[in-house]
Order: sequence, then C-alpha cells, then structure tokens
Amino acid sequence: MKIAVTGATGHLGSRVVAHLQKKIDTKDIVALVHNKNHATALINEGLEIREIDFQKRESLEKAFVGIDTLVYVASKTYSVFDRVGELENVLAAVKKNEIKNLVTMSFIADQEDNPFVISPFYGYLPRRLAGTDLNYAIAKNSLYADPLVPYLPELIERKGLIYPVGKQAMSFITLEDSAEAMATMALNEDVLKSRRTYLLTQSRSYTMPELGKIMTKVTGHEIGYHPVSVEEFGKIYAAEGDGAELASMYKGGAMGYLHGLSDDFAHLTGHEPEAMEHFLTRSYHE
Repeated sequence: MKIAVTGATGHLGSRVVAHLQKKIDTKDIVALVHNKNHATALINEGLEIREIDFQKRESLEKAFVGIDTLVYVASKTYSVFDRVGELENVLAAVKKNEIKNLVTMSFIADQEDNPFVISPFYGYLPRRLAGTDLNYAIAKNSLYADPLVPYLPELIERKGLIYPVGKQAMSFITLEDSAEAMATMALNEDVLKSRRTYLLTQSRSYTMPELGKIMTKVTGHEIGYHPVSVEEFGKIYAAEGDGAELASMYKGGAMGYLHGLSDDFAHLTGHEPEAMEHFLTRSYHE
C-alpha cells in the first residue's frame, strides 16, 4: 500500500510525512512536491519524490501512478476559483489512477454565510466528495496555534491581542496534532470508509481575554485584549499580503464561526491534543 502526501515540504505536509514514517516503511510513502530542489531532506531520508503542479492535470496523473491512498494538503491560495480548479484536477487524476482512498484538509470556517473569502471552497469540498465513489476522511482544522508563537513579540509590544472578534471564542489546534490526525486517518480503513468530516480542535476554545491571560503567564509580559475594527486589522497587515483576507476570516470569527469543539482528535489518536498553555510554554523563547 503506497501513501502519497502533497505539499510534503510544507508546514503541514512535512509533518504528515514524519508521522507516517513512524508507522509504516519509508518505501511505502511518496512525497509529492512542487520543486525537488526544496526536498533535499526528504531525499536524504530515502523517500521517493515526485514533482506535481496542481494546475497541470497531466503532472498529477503521472505522479499518482501506483498510489493507493492520497493525503491531499491543498496549496495556499485565497482564490476560490484556483482552489476549486486544483481540487478538480486532483480528483480527475485520482479517478484516472483508480485511487480508492483520500484524506484531505479543510477548515472550520465553512458556513454558508461566513464572510471569509475562501469559505466557499470549504463548503464545496465535502459536497463534491460526497458525489464521488471514494473512501475519504476530511480533517477540518481549527485555527493553527503555531503562528501565535512568532506573533508574541508584537503582542508584547502592543500589550494586547487585537483580533476583531469581540466576545467570541476561537478554537485552535497545533500543526503537529493536525498532522498526526491526518496520518492516522490515512492508515485507518474504518476512518477512510466513514466518508465523513473530523473536526480537529484542542479540548477548549478561548475568548481573547482568556488567551491573553495564558500569553501573559507564558511570556511574563502583560498581554490584554485591545480589539481593532475589521477594516483597521486589514490595513495593519496589508503589507504582509493577506491583511484583507485575514480580516475577512476574523469577521467570521466575530460571528462565532471560528468557535467549535470536538473530541474527534482523541478518538482518532487515542490521546488528547496538546493544550494551548503547554504548547506556548514549550515553543516560546524570549
């Protein structure tokens, strides 16, 4: 049984590969990457590397030969059109190669009236898969906790979080836990046959004052909550290239759409997800 992972050099895909390596032989894993020059570490570990281009169906058809289970980590784009086209190319290549099993990532912001710019894709994904004959499992991630760590120095300087979500809570999961869950899904026949979505969250969610208190404890610096408007948030981070897109996500957060809890992670892996305070304490170095 060969398992292929897209985005194998990325933040999530590389971790999925690492978790698979703990459970199955390296020769049974195929790392799918956009550029082999960025896959030196994987090559040195003895992994089979195949190049893909999500926008070129023929490259996917060639790369998917001999694969039994595909772990599809989507590219990072806020274009719904591009993301849907990418998915359709993946599914066409999956069908041509008669791949039976698919594990794919999704995101908690999939509600039909969610203003997040990429939300339409996350609504499309499960409905599209439901119309196929595939065995599949969808890993619906909550917010990644990992970006909070490099964000802490800025929060210390600001003396507070500024997310425009008001009194609403938000749910988180670490990249490591998400990857472990997805690797587990790929190796569990019953999960693959379930054709359902698994919501991946920590055991509790946080309002921004609650998150600030944890950050204060971890860093030793006072971090409160001083929210800005959605518009102001977009302007503050416009220079980073995705200010407006992130602002639209937190606009949905203010509607309560980034808050959701599930024990799916524990049922999949047999243990609890890493708690926020433990993760930040382990990861933060002043």
